[in-house]
Amino acid sequence: MTNKSFQEVVRSRQTNQEKVASFSADQEAPLSSQPILVTGATGKQGGATARALLTAGVPVRALVRDPGSERAKAVQALGADLVTGDLRDPASLAPALTGVRGVFSVQTPDINDLGGDSEWVQGRNLVDAARDAGVAQFVHTSVTGAGQHRDAPGWAEGRWTSMENYFGAKTAIQDRVREAGFAHWTLLKPGVFMENFVPGSFMFPRDVLATCVKPDTELALVAVDDIGVAAAAAFADPARFDRVELELASDRLTMTQIAEVLSRALGVELTAPNMTPEEAIAAGASPFAVPNDWQNEIGHPARPEFARALGIPLTSFADWARAHLTV
Repeated sequence: MTNKSFQEVVRSRQTNQEKVASFSADQEAPLSSQPILVTGATGKQGGATARALLTAGVPVRALVRDPGSERAKAVQALGADLVTGDLRDPASLAPALTGVRGVFSVQTPDINDLGGDSEWVQGRNLVDAARDAGVAQFVHTSVTGAGQHRDAPGWAEGRWTSMENYFGAKTAIQDRVREAGFAHWTLLKPGVFMENFVPGSFMFPRDVLATCVKPDTELALVAVDDIGVAAAAAFADPARFDRVELELASDRLTMTQIAEVLSRALGVELTAPNMTPEEAIAAGASPFAVPNDWQNEIGHPARPEFARALGIPLTSFADWARAHLTV
């Protein structure tokens, strides 16, 4: 499968200088003092983005449903301002968007209703509210392959009906971002989180790896912090990242190589599993995470070289494991 998005990114570099390189001169405050609204700030991707922006000295306004929660207080302790709102309630978003220069957008599917439209509704509400508020820059995180999935062998013949809602919601939100009319927009399309391999996670629930990903299947891995770094880079240089659709991977490894890295970091002997869905679930895997036919047969288009070409520093899986897992 060709990486159309990255090819478009390369071509867009030649035209970015012809696009709007700065925000309007009549803004009430300079860019450095206007906040970025970060959704999902109490979660993985939004949290990483909030940390990266705050580290860079960029003011952050974190959208939270419950400002009294421990996770919200932890984000506030880092220096973010909290604003109460809910992506499912469009009326709550307008006050949160007042005076911001950009939005970091992330939504996740409802694992209790995978056939529902919760992800799409939340994404649509945020895009529309940001557009109506006149927000200049919108950075949205989706998933590797969204949009390209329809080119996969067997898609047109109905081979992948189980993936239709998953990719459909993400692709529809991407389209909404492209069509909204933002002065600058960026799509980040990350691969499999390295954090999924922390012991106790759904791919590593007990003392064995539990997944239907085959030993020789190569995964596009991404450290969550690298997503935050990529988003912060986009907000730091809106013109350069305008209309960039980045298939984001920090590393690419087979499951056998992943098991070897984890074995060294944890000081235990792990092997790449070769399981059926029933065996993976019996070993503790979440039903949400199996089967993995798509990864085994189609794979992920994200590549580390795409981010490196944009000057984004990346974390190898070995470095991530040493930092987070070494006993």
